[in-house]
Amino acid sequence: MTQIKLCGLTREEDIAAVNRWRPDYVGFVFANSRRRVTPEQARYLKDGLDPRIKAVGVFTNEPVPFIIELCETGVIEMVQLHGDETEEYIRALKRKTACPVIKAIRVQSTEQLLQAEKLSCDLLLLDAYQKGQYGGSGKTFDRALIPRLHKPFFLAGGLESGNIAQAVGECHPFGIDVSSGAETDGLKDESKIRQIIEIIRSRPSFTS
Repeated sequence: MTQIKLCGLTREEDIAAVNRWRPDYVGFVFANSRRRVTPEQARYLKDGLDPRIKAVGVFTNEPVPFIIELCETGVIEMVQLHGDETEEYIRALKRKTACPVIKAIRVQSTEQLLQAEKLSCDLLLLDAYQKGQYGGSGKTFDRALIPRLHKPFFLAGGLESGNIAQAVGECHPFGIDVSSGAETDGLKDESKIRQIIEIIRSRPSFTS
């Protein structure tokens, strides 16, 4: 079954909503974003999260010790790197934590993705390229650029209830990552969260 990740949770109401509908993952954004949370806020939100839902920390070019502390204290269980992190950076991180590492790629070419697959991260996340932004633009990208990848990947970039079924059917990702598509006026919307989860989980043909 296609995995579901809802990114950018910031409020107690968001936690209550995901606890009711139970995506597989949620994301706490520590990168520069309107959805950014502090470690203290993330710890508070994580304390209220259903333990069956994994918490992912989203980072952009952060010092490795900052990430490691969040892993060691149980605030997050997976790491998502959304900046210019190199293979050396990923290896240094993986030497210090057993938490799985996701590397986000802002898609521009097929060759870029074939090269990204060689990285030592555990999963990729494919997002839209937007000049001057590391992610979270809510824009789609040309999914025809995605080659056959052996490394599992999350599909991101402008996904919402109206296009998510087609996107999953075309790309067969390990999982989908939704942020702005589950929001109304910049805040997570429980009805949109419910719609997205029901669409994915009601289709038995959606397998990774």
